[in-house]
Amino acid sequence: MMSGQYPKKLVVGISGASGVHLGIEFVRYLPSDIAVYVVVSNGAQCVYANEPRDSHQTLEGALCEVRAHNLKIFSDEALHECIASGSSRMEAMCIIPASCDVVAKIAMGVSDTLITRSASVMLKEGRKLLLGVREMPFSAIMLENMLKLSRLGVCIAPPIVGYYGGAKSLEQMEQFFVGKWYDVLGIPHRLFTPWDDDARQDVIKVAKQ
Repeated sequence: MMSGQYPKKLVVGISGASGVHLGIEFVRYLPSDIAVYVVVSNGAQCVYANEPRDSHQTLEGALCEVRAHNLKIFSDEALHECIASGSSRMEAMCIIPASCDVVAKIAMGVSDTLITRSASVMLKEGRKLLLGVREMPFSAIMLENMLKLSRLGVCIAPPIVGYYGGAKSLEQMEQFFVGKWYDVLGIPHRLFTPWDDDARQDVIKVAKQ
C-alpha cells in the first residue's frame, strides 16, 4: 500500500483473454486524479460478451459505470490516437488481461494495433509496462516471450492468488490482484491486508500447533 508519487497519465489495455472483468476492476479503484486511457480490443469485446459477469451491457458501458470522469476509451484500431505517440507522455501502461498473442506481438516488436503500439511506445521511451498475463499452463514459447520482455524491464504480473490476503469471495480475490498491480505502479490502495511480521508470526504459530 504504497504512497507518494504515482503515474497521473495511465494507459490500460484490455485484450481478448479470459478475465476481461479484471481490466474493469483495475479501472474501478484508480485514484480520481489519474487520467485513464483505456484501449479495448475486438477480442476483449467477444470474451466479455461470453463471460458470465455483466454480459447485459457493453464493455464500454461497464467501464463508464465504474469511472464517470477522467476516462477516455479507444478502440484497438484507432492508431491515430494520442497514446500511439511518445510525445503524449503517458507515464505507464498496463495490459489487463494480457493475452499471450498480445505478449508475443510486443516481444517481437509488432505494433499493428493501438494496444501493441502503445506498449511499443512504453518500451522505446523507457516507461513502466505491466502485463497481467492470463493463461495456464504456459508453453515454452510463451515463457520465452515473457522472459525476453522481463529482461527489457517489463513487469510480468499474472493474476496469481496470495492466500495471505484472506480472500473469501471472487470480489476479494480480484481486489487482491488489483492491489498487487497497484503496488507495482506505486498507486496507494486499501484493497487487501498486506503480509507483515504480525501476520507471519500468526501463521507460524498455527503451523506449529
